[in-house]
Amino acid sequence: MKALIINCTLKRKPEFSNTGAMALKTAALFNELDVETEIIRLNDYNVLTGNSSDEGDGDEWPLILEKIKSCNIFIIATPVWMGHLASTSQKVIERLDAIFRDETLIDPNNGQFMPYNKVAGCLITGNEDGAHSCAAQVLWAMQEIGFTIPPNVNAYWVGMAGGEKDYVEAGGERYLYTNKTLRYMTANLAWFADLLTKNPIPVNLVEASEKAKSESE
Repeated sequence: MKALIINCTLKRKPEFSNTGAMALKTAALFNELDVETEIIRLNDYNVLTGNSSDEGDGDEWPLILEKIKSCNIFIIATPVWMGHLASTSQKVIERLDAIFRDETLIDPNNGQFMPYNKVAGCLITGNEDGAHSCAAQVLWAMQEIGFTIPPNVNAYWVGMAGGEKDYVEAGGERYLYTNKTLRYMTANLAWFADLLTKNPIPVNLVEASEKAKSESE
């Protein structure tokens, strides 16, 4: 079982990332469940703006897309900026929109999109509120493109309003609610990923589309 976590921090290596720290803790919990985890930082790659699988001209999104194809569990880890998703997180979502048009990412037999039979979750960090809104945006987008969203698969930490201390500085790694939701998330993602591996979703989207056409104008 393989998990991929994309750290969408705005920072670049080697600068410390609080979102990365939460991702590392998540990976340690996955290790307890025998899930192999890879963490990548989006800003380590030259990912161009767009909504295709390959924007050309040195675009490195195809490298990341291959990692998504080979994982069972996909997690977007994002900081909150001005109450919204980081622009890097939105870029990941926009690039995955190519799934609806790229025939190489659609099963020709049943029409299922590449993320079918994979599960997704999200991690959120910030020093003020906005975690619920960010999680809602990420998880809605992931189910729209075909990922399965199990219960309780978002974990977050946000500091006090107006505060300047982030996840690690403020002791978020010892915060009960965050640690509890991290364990909920990893356990549910691992269990549902195993379930879908052994019991793939049988729905034929090609047949469903044809039936929809026959009853529509």
